[in-house]
Amino acid sequence: MYILDGAMMDSPARAHAHLQEALGFPSYYGRNLDALYDCLTELTGEIRLYHAAEMRRSLEAYADRLLRVLRDAASDRLTVTLID
Repeated sequence: MYILDGAMMDSPARAHAHLQEALGFPSYYGRNLDALYDCLTELTGEIRLYHAAEMRRSLEAYADRLLRVLRDAASDRLTVTLID
């Protein structure tokens, strides 16, 4: 299981740094939404995103795009759960 803390994602740069660390992405992770999708499709298990509402407040429209990528990458191998 992977744990994400939306409270730590108060800017796009900090969001991608947190995602890279929490999800164990490689050092060459591109820190953008396309790279996020590519790396997510390689994961198996469950991602739990805590403080999703706080992340939405901080990132505004970028949060919607990030959440869309998380949902799009979810599959039979990867589930994503948002916890406000």
